[in-house]
Amino acid sequence: MSDAVLTLSHLHKSFGALQATQDISLDLRAGEIHALIGPNGAGKSTLIGQITGHLTPDRGKVQLAGENITALSVAQRARRGLGRSFQVSSLADSLSVLRNVMIAVQGLQGHSFRFWKPVHRDASLVEPARAAIARMQLESRAETPVSELSHGERRQVEVACALALKPRALLLDEPMAGLGPEGSARLTELLEELKHEVPILLIEHDMDAVFRLADRISVLVAGQMIAHGVSDEIRANPLVREAYLGD
Repeated sequence: MSDAVLTLSHLHKSFGALQATQDISLDLRAGEIHALIGPNGAGKSTLIGQITGHLTPDRGKVQLAGENITALSVAQRARRGLGRSFQVSSLADSLSVLRNVMIAVQGLQGHSFRFWKPVHRDASLVEPARAAIARMQLESRAETPVSELSHGERRQVEVACALALKPRALLLDEPMAGLGPEGSARLTELLEELKHEVPILLIEHDMDAVFRLADRISVLVAGQMIAHGVSDEIRANPLVREAYLGD
């Protein structure tokens, strides 16, 4: 597709005799949320690893904005524009929201230290960090230590960190995990708005959120992609109902 931002082509990954992903192809298009769902053990973590660069596929290709990034490192992919929010939080609890997002910006710029000016006055770090925080509607919490945030606010900070990297595509790994109804509804609203700025590949178990958010859904079971489609097609697919949704 001409509007594909992220393309996975025929990805295979085995661990000994275990075929974790088998001939996986999908694309993420501009302006959409594409959800990837499947039961535990389906191979989602292995596929995510191949997208982010933590794992090298045995065969197949990963392209970002038309560039083959299959051989690039995690950091190189991030600098090319692949953003990610992790399932397990990687935030520094003792630091403020602003400092956490500034660290993400600093990582993108490739500098570990700023000897020539105090970090808190470095506009090249502060301005993009504040913009990402504002995009996630957390301005009032910018100076608050992450340890004092609600679980939902932490999720918003994690997405802000990913946004600070100015991604071309955003990979969100179970952002609704651990959220109550209010937090899930809040994050869902933010993601609905955000997709118009950056397309999102969403890995999520919260099916209410998936069916509300996703423009397209792909279903992974036992390392194989068994279905692609819009919400109504996935709900009605007998293979999906049997393998994942239940009758």
